[in-house]
Amino acid sequence: MDIAIVVIYLAAMVGFGFWGRSRTKNSADFLVAGRRLGPTLYTGTMAAVVLGGASTVGGVGLGYKFGISGMWLVIAIAVGLLLLSLLFAGRIQKLRVYTVAQMLHLRYGVNATSASGIVMMAYTLMLSVTSTIAYATIFNVLFGTDQTLSVIIGGAIVMLYSAIGGMWSITITDMVQFILKTIGVFFLMLPFAWIHAGGYEGIVKRVGSAHFALGAIGVDTIVTFFVVYTFGMLIGQDIWQRVFTARTPRVAKWGGTTAALYCVLYGIAGALIGTAAAAFLPDIANKNDVYATVAETILPVGVAGVVLAAAVAAMMSTASGALIAASTVARADVVPLLLRLIGRRPAEVSSDNPEHDLRSNRLYVVVLGVVVIGIAALLNDVVGALTVAYDILVGGLLVPILGGFVWRRATGAGALWAMGTGTVATLGTMIALGDVLANPPIYVGLGVSLVAYIIASLLTPRTPAAVMQRWDARLRGTTEPTGDAENAEPDVAINSAA
Repeated sequence: MDIAIVVIYLAAMVGFGFWGRSRTKNSADFLVAGRRLGPTLYTGTMAAVVLGGASTVGGVGLGYKFGISGMWLVIAIAVGLLLLSLLFAGRIQKLRVYTVAQMLHLRYGVNATSASGIVMMAYTLMLSVTSTIAYATIFNVLFGTDQTLSVIIGGAIVMLYSAIGGMWSITITDMVQFILKTIGVFFLMLPFAWIHAGGYEGIVKRVGSAHFALGAIGVDTIVTFFVVYTFGMLIGQDIWQRVFTARTPRVAKWGGTTAALYCVLYGIAGALIGTAAAAFLPDIANKNDVYATVAETILPVGVAGVVLAAAVAAMMSTASGALIAASTVARADVVPLLLRLIGRRPAEVSSDNPEHDLRSNRLYVVVLGVVVIGIAALLNDVVGALTVAYDILVGGLLVPILGGFVWRRATGAGALWAMGTGTVATLGTMIALGDVLANPPIYVGLGVSLVAYIIASLLTPRTPAAVMQRWDARLRGTTEPTGDAENAEPDVAINSAA
């Protein structure tokens, strides 16, 4: 029965892909759901994309090892989403762009900022790879398949529904995944685990009160969670692309805020499940196996299937969101940049043939989906590679992106110097320490990037008035595109790399 439930869920994901196809008429529909999501859909899809395998399976595992203190990883994600929603989401939504690199070009007027797309594509690809590996481990147990076959099965399903209907398909599948995660974590796993452990008194009796210490995971680790994940939420393409789907700035602001508050509760619930599991399953060697082990040990047949489907849903929502983000960046930023480097002019989108444009978008998703499957099948653990991508993302791009919103004196030269020096400093510190998982590289990268940003901006002429006027007009929402957003404004054309 458990296997049947998961199979039905996977089949439903493909079915929703075809539903999304019926609503997809042009690139705006495919990439950002036509910028038409209301509060309910927006909140659900935003919560789904940020709460992936690390938040669900990983969060429960941290709770198992560190007690309630294991919640801090998800709390850090929630704080990042909250800050993004309250401070920046409304303004980001008004920009009418598709990628972070296009925002940088719009603000600074420098084409070279499209190089940020290379870092962003690496980050989103690795995010999709790690999510694919994560749900493949559940398939290994459930279906008895090996790693490679599990990756191919799951990766093909994610690639299929993402390519068929784009963001509309991902939105509806995310809503299903959001509901499944809510039921699986809050209404099944948490009460079953808590009761089985004997409640608070039973847990304290078996593992001691230390499991309820908020700082048990370590202050350094908590701080690093906030630096990496909170800041990562502020600038990740996969998160911004969901902001672009909002119908209005108000939806982006308050829908995201609601999703952030949900994430806080989700993080606490996951840590409590792990804490309870430590009381009655004390000998689990790998903390990432705790979620599935609890489901198989204490839940009735059928109920366990729903809970396992919830875990798969969490990972697939992140994998699909990261995949379409990677394909968007590849088409809008990376490929045009490479064409310019070899002396070729990127082709502009033609509104005369939107179906051809949709085929191009789908092709990018399929190609990168195959790349994700290939990498995930070859590797068992890509935590190091994901950490490098995350550190470069924050160390190299955080300052120029957020600085563009808050400091008018910042210039394109400052942005480029911040990107270059921050990236080099982050990688250089990793190499010097010989440890890609170390904490110092991200701090060094951020510090160097900030100093370079300020000095280079102050030593170079101000951003041209015409560039700032266009930026200000976009932030006021006074230059709304007509027709297809990507065809109305050359600087946001999906094929022009901004």
